[in-house]
Amino acid sequence: RSTLFPYTTLFRSPRQKICHEHGKTAHTSYQVLVRDGATTRVALIPHTGRSHQLRVHLAAIGHPILGDEFYADEEPPAAPRLLLHAETLAVANLHGTLQRFHLAPAF
Repeated sequence: RSTLFPYTTLFRSPRQKICHEHGKTAHTSYQVLVRDGATTRVALIPHTGRSHQLRVHLAAIGHPILGDEFYADEEPPAAPRLLLHAETLAVANLHGTLQRFHLAPAF
């Protein structure tokens, strides 16, 4: 599944919002990995690199990331920190060789 929403920065805030009129397009693919009661673990693939893209997209479809103090409605947040983790990261080193790093989340 994918979300594709244009969004922009809210005035004087680190938060972003969906803005169909003036926003830049952002594209995220997601796949449900595990459902566990009231929570679901998903794999997210950002196809664009907008600020807070993953957080905005999940909040926009009604499923904010646990612990997200900007985009979740819980007071206090449902987790002690933002439960967002880059499990796999691939970067080209100075020689142009692709290096891949993998670390499973601790939660």
